[in-house]
Amino acid sequence: MQKTSAEVDMNKRQKYLGQKGLIALITFLSAFIPLSTDLYLPALPGMAVYFKAPVNLVNLTLILFFIFFSAGMLFWGPLSDKYGRKPVLLTGLTVYILASLFSACVVNVYQLIIFRVFQAIGGGAAASVAMAMVKDTYDGKKRESILALVQSMTMICPITAPVLGAILLKFISWRGIFWTLTGIGILALAGALALEETIGKRYTGTIGQTMGRLGVVLKNPGFSSLLSVFALAGIPTFAYLASSSYIYIDGFGLSEQTYSYFFALNAVFLLLSPMLYLILSRRFNRGSIIITCFAVVAMSGALIGSLGNLGPWLFAVTLIPSTIASNCVRPPGTNLMLEQQQEDTGSASALMSCVSLLMGSVGMLLISYDWSNIILALGILNLIVGLTCGVLWLLISKRSFIKQVPQMQLMQQHQAKHKTTIADQ
Repeated sequence: MQKTSAEVDMNKRQKYLGQKGLIALITFLSAFIPLSTDLYLPALPGMAVYFKAPVNLVNLTLILFFIFFSAGMLFWGPLSDKYGRKPVLLTGLTVYILASLFSACVVNVYQLIIFRVFQAIGGGAAASVAMAMVKDTYDGKKRESILALVQSMTMICPITAPVLGAILLKFISWRGIFWTLTGIGILALAGALALEETIGKRYTGTIGQTMGRLGVVLKNPGFSSLLSVFALAGIPTFAYLASSSYIYIDGFGLSEQTYSYFFALNAVFLLLSPMLYLILSRRFNRGSIIITCFAVVAMSGALIGSLGNLGPWLFAVTLIPSTIASNCVRPPGTNLMLEQQQEDTGSASALMSCVSLLMGSVGMLLISYDWSNIILALGILNLIVGLTCGVLWLLISKRSFIKQVPQMQLMQQHQAKHKTTIADQ
């Protein structure tokens, strides 16, 4: 397959990273959320005991991380349109490293909450810049494949991070987890130093005008309507993230190590879901895949609520369809949203990640309520979200203000027809 002119140019510009190195860096930066959360999930119950703090207070180190991570992206994304991806990335990663370092040295839960907030703000630069770099580098025809690859590889972190965290806890305390995150930040900083700037045309307005571009993007009906659908779709995943350790460790009485295996099992399907979309998209229409996935999320919610309490394995099995379906829609959803906005890529990327995380935080807050049956609550949440997203998608997907992306299978048929024509000539 021949490379596009944009890809050839990017290889030339990425003197130190090259094309593969650039994709690896984008993937690593996109993984900052699971790295910064999943690695210390097995330690949450033990941290509550260590600080003599209630569960809902310790959970704030998780919930506020997502909220301020989202806020950080709204700050860094527009700035990257004005000053470039690399300067913003270097600044944000420096904040992340220092906050991780101080988190390892706290003496009470309130200090930990504060430094987790700063860690989140710094980490927001990584996520917003990573998404913008994909749009900078690839056009609509290949972007969906790259997004699926990056999102699939990013899911390796949820598989390995809880297991690694549980292993680390056998030899070190929870403080060692934050020392590990400090090292991860330093590694990302090294990659950022090797990065050649990816943005082509920069925004030339003032700082105030730069931040105001967020509003301009939100006024785009195609972008904002799609954002409302696909942001809601992430609520069940985040609700599971916040409740999983309590369900498996406190509810089913499993050890931290065994819990990490169950968490990793679910994360395997997170890894496979984006690639599954690429396979399905060669046979089926994008819209049909999306509506089917939302229906599967709702069905899975019903199964979780009715069977999930019968044992850890039944809970895990009934959760898997929702995991697959809710993440199978991420590549087409992300690509459709990026296609709606031809300029202000940093602002658009920041809004996409921010709103998705805010909706995820809503899911975490809802599941953190003192439910008498947390598994039933999780099942009902999946059911409601699946049905709601399905209805919204049917209402907006065919509207004239939605800019469509060519279907992958249609593109392949066109390419095959073009090759046949050339051969006949």
